[in-house]
Amino acid sequence: MAALVDTARFDTADSLTSRSTPSRSRLTLQTAEIAADTTALRCLDWDRDRFDIEFELKNGTTYNSFIIRGEKTALVDTSHGKFRDQYMEDMIRNCDPQTVSYLIVNHTEPDHSGLIADILAWAPHLVVVGSKVAIQFLTNMIHQPFESLVVKSGHTLDLGKGHELSFVSAPNLHWPDTIFTYDSLTRVLYTCDVFGMHYCDDMLLDESPHLLQEDFQYYYDCLMGPNARSVLMALKRIAKFPIDLIATGHGPLLKRHREDWVEQYRSWSENQTKAETFVALFYMEDYGYSDRMAKAIAEGITKAGIDIELVEMSVADAHEVRAIASSANGIVVGMPPQQAQGVGMHPALSTLLTSVNKKQSVGLFETGGGQDEPIYPLRNQLQAIGLKEAFPPIAIKQAPSEVTDQTCYEAGVDLGHQLNKDKTVQQSKQVNSHLNRALGRLSGGLYIVTAQKGDVSGAMLASWVMQASFEPLGIAMSVAKDRAIDSILQSGDRFVLNILEEGHYQPLMKHFLKRFPPGADRFEGVETYPATNGAPILAQALAYIECDVTCRYECSDHMIVYATVQAGRVAKREGITAVHHRKAGNHY
Repeated sequence: MAALVDTARFDTADSLTSRSTPSRSRLTLQTAEIAADTTALRCLDWDRDRFDIEFELKNGTTYNSFIIRGEKTALVDTSHGKFRDQYMEDMIRNCDPQTVSYLIVNHTEPDHSGLIADILAWAPHLVVVGSKVAIQFLTNMIHQPFESLVVKSGHTLDLGKGHELSFVSAPNLHWPDTIFTYDSLTRVLYTCDVFGMHYCDDMLLDESPHLLQEDFQYYYDCLMGPNARSVLMALKRIAKFPIDLIATGHGPLLKRHREDWVEQYRSWSENQTKAETFVALFYMEDYGYSDRMAKAIAEGITKAGIDIELVEMSVADAHEVRAIASSANGIVVGMPPQQAQGVGMHPALSTLLTSVNKKQSVGLFETGGGQDEPIYPLRNQLQAIGLKEAFPPIAIKQAPSEVTDQTCYEAGVDLGHQLNKDKTVQQSKQVNSHLNRALGRLSGGLYIVTAQKGDVSGAMLASWVMQASFEPLGIAMSVAKDRAIDSILQSGDRFVLNILEEGHYQPLMKHFLKRFPPGADRFEGVETYPATNGAPILAQALAYIECDVTCRYECSDHMIVYATVQAGRVAKREGITAVHHRKAGNHY
């Protein structure tokens, strides 16, 4: 087994080189041999002061890329577009494009994939290796054909000379496309964002942990902490690998204090998940349309403020399924393919049935693979155990459409709302506070917002609405983040604000306040006609205003939606706007 190169060598000019642009740019490229046949290319961005827009940086950052040379050569990740000239100059100088066979994409965020198009132009024959989601993302990002290989946990790739690469699925760290890559010869684990930190220094390894600790924890808190359950799952999956070095995508590589860094991730994540409400979503990424439907349901669940743990049934072992299913507050299952005749139920479903309990909520969906396990027998078994059905089974007989996506999204929102119900009820009971009672005296009108986007429509009752500008004419309204309609009230979308009439609003209010099953027609039984922007106008409304969403502002648990007014009309000139009065300010 080849040992890592001793760090004493990195002090010599022969094994470590650094080139920089003029001083005002503060962009340098550092290369170093980190293991047998393995080179690190570290792009040092000394002056970057923010990442992901809202997070401040104190010490710049790096974008780390790696070359593994077996009988075939693999490039692991690329770099930020700002390093295009330096990075490609180094690749051209040190690599024959004909020998580079693979580009492994652990994660597609632009600071790691910004030069993929350039690499493909330089070596168009290479195969791009990544998760299914990563390949989908790249297809939409680079707009050119390329050869690809989809991998997940359990898959391997032999480069020759002992360099056999193993892949580990690590979704939601911190994007859904993330994988890890492990080289069995050098015992290097390539993790991209995970275990990284925004710390720019010529120091290649973690020699001085006291200098790194603050940035390491800040990075975890901002990017990994929100997905603590996924962190723990990833830690379980890499536990079987003997690791000498963790080659991260940002900051120094972790060797000297590697075990301490990993243990901190474990401890922080365990503390963060102790009392969290979460849903376990079991699916099979490569079967039918499971990944698409699972993604839409997961978006709805997280929209309602509930954590999600995605469990790939073809990868997870019985222990993982049992541990996650027994501790989850909600269970969602995308039906896997049927077993061979006489074999019985899919093993993951059998394990799940022995692990769930009657305090949980459950939802099921077909994946459209053609040979799905029957959905209704499983539904009956779960109901017999006592699980509460969060949404009716979603059964598809053809390829999903936008309407299917919205149905799945709404199902996820419904499940999230059910799990949040106890907290919401508790908050609504807090009416004795002087502040809450005072806020409740802020009155508002009563409106129905209706929207149409393609084949997807939606509606909601609203009362937090106001005119916001004269030129151009504009209105602002507050929309709770966990409302399903929020997905079609994005910038560029269109809607109608239907103004309800005092004394005549009760039937419409009652209709739109009721709980609709996912995918149900909100307008069934309600007289409507189309506005010029395509959204429904309610025939019984006092007046209506057609609006285009111009921009959105985040405001804690709500979004402030600002829209310009395009048209409007009063239908009943003698009427007045219905007014909503509340008892308290902490609920509608």
